[in-house]
Amino acid sequence: MHFYCMRHGRTNYNDLGLCNDDPVRDVYLTGAGIAQAETAAQQLRNIALSRILVSLLPRTRQTAEIVNRYHAVPIEVHADLADIRSGFESQPVVNYFAAIDHDPLRARINGGESLLDHKQRVLRFIDWLREQPDDTLLVVAHEETMRVFIAYFEGGIEDARLRDIHIGNCEYRHYVLTR
Repeated sequence: MHFYCMRHGRTNYNDLGLCNDDPVRDVYLTGAGIAQAETAAQQLRNIALSRILVSLLPRTRQTAEIVNRYHAVPIEVHADLADIRSGFESQPVVNYFAAIDHDPLRARINGGESLLDHKQRVLRFIDWLREQPDDTLLVVAHEETMRVFIAYFEGGIEDARLRDIHIGNCEYRHYVLTR
């Protein structure tokens, strides 16, 4: 299976430096985010996608809908693609980082999940993906999720180094997933 994974386009919360894992919050692509998604859509237009998978968070669907203008394939939600549940909804990302600084991999703050909890959720998604019949699909997700994909598929990245991986909005990767 050919597996394309992409981070969503830039959002109003990216501009404000705020955490978001609640799908009912008014988080949406900005003009820059729409332009990023349009550029990615152009780059992926000749890929024969069978479907697109997104998280519950609307910014991934908004990005997917722009890419899907060239494909007209089903867009489906998969809960395991959700962004990390930080416990800092609508609060500054810097506050979240400060709160987990004592144990960045294992800290669970305000009922959130740890980075390792999130990693396990994404690995569960990869296991599920292996069972899918698709030849080529696109996943639109989040930076934390992309970090796990990159570490898993490209290898050689220790858990303690996950935060060192930076993925731009609408940056994507292509992997071949064996069944």
